[in-house]
Amino acid sequence: MPQPNAIEHRIPIENSQFLVGNLQIPERALGIVIFAHGSGSGRHSPRNLQVAEALNRHGLGTLLLDLLTEREDQDYSARFDISLLSYRLLQATRWVTSNSGTSTYPVAYFGASTGAAAALKAAAALGSQVHALVCRGGRPDLAPRRDIHLVRRPTLFIVGALDHEVLRLNQQVAKSMGDWAKVVVIPGASHLFEEPGRLDQVAQLSAHWFLNSLSKPWQSGHPPQIVGVSLVPDRQISEENSDKTVLQNENCLISKGR
Repeated sequence: MPQPNAIEHRIPIENSQFLVGNLQIPERALGIVIFAHGSGSGRHSPRNLQVAEALNRHGLGTLLLDLLTEREDQDYSARFDISLLSYRLLQATRWVTSNSGTSTYPVAYFGASTGAAAALKAAAALGSQVHALVCRGGRPDLAPRRDIHLVRRPTLFIVGALDHEVLRLNQQVAKSMGDWAKVVVIPGASHLFEEPGRLDQVAQLSAHWFLNSLSKPWQSGHPPQIVGVSLVPDRQISEENSDKTVLQNENCLISKGR
């Protein structure tokens, strides 16, 4: 079900084409989160709509858009074309930052699946114009390594504990980013967070990460904290990771990478 108060916009791209996006900005919004959807998904994704609605309730604007035109989406390989997806995300970001109704808001990214790689690549190109990133069940490893190393903004990777291979890949990318990245492990969650209550946890963690990142200066070595979370030794992810220190509350585990 679409966001009830979202306004549909056509964002111009090359060759007189356009992307369709749904923009919702609550009163006194702190910033705008642009969603980079994963393969085969788009602005009507129920999962991303649920996250967007939670962000709206926390005072964050959202732009959900289709990064591919209808014709391009018929080409399955285009859904994995990280260069194309990131270029479209750049075009959408420039539209937000140049549009009179949105240009004053700081921009952040929410990437899912292959959209996580597109978000990282776009953030690398835009530098300080992107203030924070959250990746849900993403494939950040698909972004070029040189771009990953250029991202110097607080980045949160949220992965289901049952999504073993994706968790491993996210931990590797987070480790390469140092203090700029954290990995959240949601116990009992699979790749799509379809288990009861798991997507609600994703939404709440994302909201807190964006709010903390957008409202306070952020320096490497002093990462933002998630509200209601404290430092404890990790005894729950796996024996392989038992020497790590994580952030934990009753619903999630947060590690610094492997």
